[in-house]
Amino acid sequence: MKAATLLAFGSPLSIGAVPDPVPGTGEVVVDVVATGVLPYTADVFSGARRYPLELPVVPGCGAVGRVRTTGPDATRLSPGDWVFCDPTVRSRDGGLAPDITLQGWSSRGEGGLRLQKYFHNGPFAERMMVPTENAIPLGVIDEADAGRWCAAGVALVPYGGLLATGLQAGETLLVSGATGNYGSAAVATALAMGAGCVVAPGRNERTLADLVRRFGSRVRPVTLAGNEDADRARMQAAASGPIDCVLDILPPSVSATVVRAAVMAVRPFGRAVLMGGVGMLGGDDLSLPYPWIMRNCVSIQGQWMFEPSAVFGIIALVRAGLLDLGQFEVSEFALDNANEAVAHAAAHAGSFRITVIRP
Repeated sequence: MKAATLLAFGSPLSIGAVPDPVPGTGEVVVDVVATGVLPYTADVFSGARRYPLELPVVPGCGAVGRVRTTGPDATRLSPGDWVFCDPTVRSRDGGLAPDITLQGWSSRGEGGLRLQKYFHNGPFAERMMVPTENAIPLGVIDEADAGRWCAAGVALVPYGGLLATGLQAGETLLVSGATGNYGSAAVATALAMGAGCVVAPGRNERTLADLVRRFGSRVRPVTLAGNEDADRARMQAAASGPIDCVLDILPPSVSATVVRAAVMAVRPFGRAVLMGGVGMLGGDDLSLPYPWIMRNCVSIQGQWMFEPSAVFGIIALVRAGLLDLGQFEVSEFALDNANEAVAHAAAHAGSFRITVIRP
């Protein structure tokens, strides 16, 4: 089969033939119809993101496709079924703390690296093998819409964080990083879940205005000025009442003071979930005052990616018409043009844009 392979960090993808995957027990081979190219893909391939990724590898992070073959223990999936390939692979012997690898993308810890050696190659290929539980049925879709369904994978990441916040209908949420690719998807997803008000801080006034245009008065934009205390006060003033929970999804390039300004805007007994990349590439770590956390009974949680059930939830939100994937502008490339797709994703990063490879 044909695939795009990353042979070395800093080198372009090599397009050529690789062996076909062969499924065993607990595995499924999927014909990849569309796979999203994340805006920071070029930084991963250059090595700038320092992701633990063993090379050579067929990269990528999640896909939409059709089942080709299944292992002997599959009881529901059949060849031809449309599925979403969840990239978050968990060790089956991990019990309460499974090791995790993002297939074709990254991993966590020594156990995640071991898992990556087996579930190694990602979706920049005509076919990929995934654990049976990672092939999530989509139901019937139009093949022409497969690229747009990749946008569900963008919304799925912040959805995992929103589930971790315990967001309830009618609550006020603050999305730290609301003008980014994942952050803007977080705003859309939170509103689909019934958030009464979403405070959206950011520096890009054009994107903030676009969020209001798309979603109306339930979005409360806040232009950040760079002063931590003043920015926090503006976020709190923009809300319709106390801020119940905060989701931080800022990238590694942002200062930790921006995160702290947002997190400390939450009300007493509020919740904050951290799932961005701040501090991953050096710089100051997030410093939160112990007395403030303790005396205000604030809950702070880390969340990497999402729980397995979240995939079913995001599909249900789309099927119900609550989350509109039509909000996303989709740009598609053939597998032979994978390097052009990576460059396009970097040059056209931003809210409600997705670059897709269609093998």
